[in-house]
Amino acid sequence: MTTNYLGSGAYCYANSLAMIIRDVPMTAVEVLTGSPFGAQIEDTGLPWFDPPGWQPDLGLDRAIDLLGWTCQRTSGGSAEEALARLRESCPALVGPVDIGLLTHQPWSPGKAVGGDHWVVVVEVTDDVVVFHDPDGFPYATLPIRQFLEAWRADEITSVEGSYILRTDFERQREVSVEDALRASLPHARDWLARDSQQAVEQMAALLAAEDDGIRGHLAGLAGPAGVRRLNDASIWLAAIGQAEAAIVAADLSRTLGSLQFALTSRQFPQAAEILADLAPGYPKLRAALTST
Repeated sequence: MTTNYLGSGAYCYANSLAMIIRDVPMTAVEVLTGSPFGAQIEDTGLPWFDPPGWQPDLGLDRAIDLLGWTCQRTSGGSAEEALARLRESCPALVGPVDIGLLTHQPWSPGKAVGGDHWVVVVEVTDDVVVFHDPDGFPYATLPIRQFLEAWRADEITSVEGSYILRTDFERQREVSVEDALRASLPHARDWLARDSQQAVEQMAALLAAEDDGIRGHLAGLAGPAGVRRLNDASIWLAAIGQAEAAIVAADLSRTLGSLQFALTSRQFPQAAEILADLAPGYPKLRAALTST
């Protein structure tokens, strides 16, 4: 049986959307984005446990549509134009913003790092932007110019454009969470048709070669996020009657979860072996979804 996980995790875009579209669990939002259904190594060389070609901006649009909602997505223009749009539209879903420039976070380096993050802006005063940061900072504030610099997202390569803003959320049709998840299954199968197995095998090879940069990224962010995504997928697949697929997703989540100690203790051969065991699970998950 899969045990529900509640706690901290890198679900910033799912949490932000759940703040806007109420009464939808953020764990369901995450599954609806499609993130659990694959693994990839980006062109930057960073590994992620989400499908090849997937990124949060795309996943958000898919989840919004599946839930029966629409919104206005705008981007670009000057900083002054973006600020004017933001003033008129609060509360608004904003992102990506560069997490390195969010200096209300005590651990922020205070410089652009290319790490994407999403927040919900609730107000713009004469001096500051007020926002809910799902990393644990409700009603956080930043000086307007500093927020705009982060929102410009110069170093973020996962999506084209700056000052991306989603506003004017409207429900177009009544859709239960379970029905939205059922409607998402063809998309999940499509994501799983991409070669995630090969991507995980490449990760294993990099760890076998004792690539410490990859190890650190997997331990600090990509690995734990992937475990949670698969665990949430397992719970929601079970909820909509996809019993076999739920079991496969749970097995994948447990296997990936066992990677964490091997990474932090720098047991490279063991970490590589765990990922080699994990890799065939992705086509197995697609087969389980297809057969139902």
